[in-house]
Amino acid sequence: MQALLDRARSLRQRVDFESAEYRKLAEGQSPEALFITCSDSRVIPAFIMQARPGEIFELRNAGNIVPPPAGRGASGEAATLEYALRVLDVQDVIVCGHSHCGAMGALRAGTDLSDLPGVGAWLELARPGLAPLLSPDAANGHGGGAEGPLLREVVQRNVVHQLSVLRQYPVVRERVEAGRLRLHGWYYEVDTGRLGELGADGLFSEHLS
Repeated sequence: MQALLDRARSLRQRVDFESAEYRKLAEGQSPEALFITCSDSRVIPAFIMQARPGEIFELRNAGNIVPPPAGRGASGEAATLEYALRVLDVQDVIVCGHSHCGAMGALRAGTDLSDLPGVGAWLELARPGLAPLLSPDAANGHGGGAEGPLLREVVQRNVVHQLSVLRQYPVVRERVEAGRLRLHGWYYEVDTGRLGELGADGLFSEHLS
């Protein structure tokens, strides 16, 4: 922790906050994309996209899950999405899943989360879109360990499912239909840096370099 604190305290020595770039940030933000991804510490949106401050708006939680829009009261995800689209006028939304995902791994393995009731309840939001891959027959058919083919399929299917949930939000649906918003699905490998992109055919591309 001390190393992190030291780097934070030395930020002003490493960055010229008097530059035009940083002075402009004080006037407001105009990010190009909303990046929805997992809270996993190995997944860093700005690192993946080589983004500068002010270029991407981030929404992070366990499993990059987008809760359904209706009947759930206040939601940080819904508020972030609403602000990004209606206030910041973001025109691209990316949902990015990743390899070695603990959240999707827990669902895949049927992990007992009784000691983590909040986590368990949250991950249940993703289950409906993953049901075909979470059955015992599906697991037996794919084999492999926690990082085998099935986990990759679960993570990628979750990205597809969360994109479908996003389309249930009126603000998203309206803007997509009007050609003012584009939705993207990505799959990131934390150990290689490779990136797969969801195509119009509903399949992920081979990993892009």
